[in-house]
Amino acid sequence: MSTIFSKIIAREIPADIVYEDDLVLAFRDIAPQAPVHILIVPKKEIATVNDVSVEDETALGRLLTVAAKIAGDEGIAESGYRLIVNCNEDGGQEVFHLHMHILGGRRLGPMLAKR
Repeated sequence: MSTIFSKIIAREIPADIVYEDDLVLAFRDIAPQAPVHILIVPKKEIATVNDVSVEDETALGRLLTVAAKIAGDEGIAESGYRLIVNCNEDGGQEVFHLHMHILGGRRLGPMLAKR
């Protein structure tokens, strides 16, 4: 089943793309939670972290190197930023195509609310 992210990769849905190579695509989130909110997705459709295989290691490592590049390009590398990967419903995953959020551009609050 094709996800909205697969449709963005295939250019069936428009997006503000900030980076692309043979393994990953990065684009601005349409509902940003911070001044900089960019999603990086592997071009291979992988539903969740639980579905990752050894063959995916190169693409998933690329998520991190691209995140560092984008942070520099966006001017948030020195002040700091957050990388988030959610897995399944309880983890907050909404689109079942593995992806990494880059958030920055302001001081971010705590990771989780204290209970």
